[in-house]
Amino acid sequence: MSTYMAKKGEVPQRWHLIDATDQVVGRLAVQIATLPRGKHRPEYTPHLDTGEFVIVINAARVRFTGKKWQSKTYQSYSHYPGGLKEITARDLLQKRPEEVLLNAVRRMVPRNRLGRVQMSKLKVYAGPSHPHQAQQPQEFKVGS
Repeated sequence: MSTYMAKKGEVPQRWHLIDATDQVVGRLAVQIATLPRGKHRPEYTPHLDTGEFVIVINAARVRFTGKKWQSKTYQSYSHYPGGLKEITARDLLQKRPEEVLLNAVRRMVPRNRLGRVQMSKLKVYAGPSHPHQAQQPQEFKVGS
């Protein structure tokens, strides 16, 4: 008996729609990260892209627990002296609400070529509308 390994293009890719309204960021990001990676499927193969597309709407309505709105910071560094920029979670949500969820999920996928391909399957939108109606996404129920 041998282990099943999926071949490229063998696994069909579906589209899922997730509503992020009143969901805790970390708990939601864990469930979102498994879908583009394909770990929820029996055909999961670590070295191939067996994941599915994910559309997240209402990203501006996510929530944190505790005092993370004030204490959690996101850093970016330009690689120049004095080029470290910090922004709190509350300020990032006001400026670019999609980035809060994207940053949480990005840190849960591999940091290589395959991870970048898997992250391109994640579409996050701040409001309730999205331009992917033609793909007929299926509603994905997220546990609270």
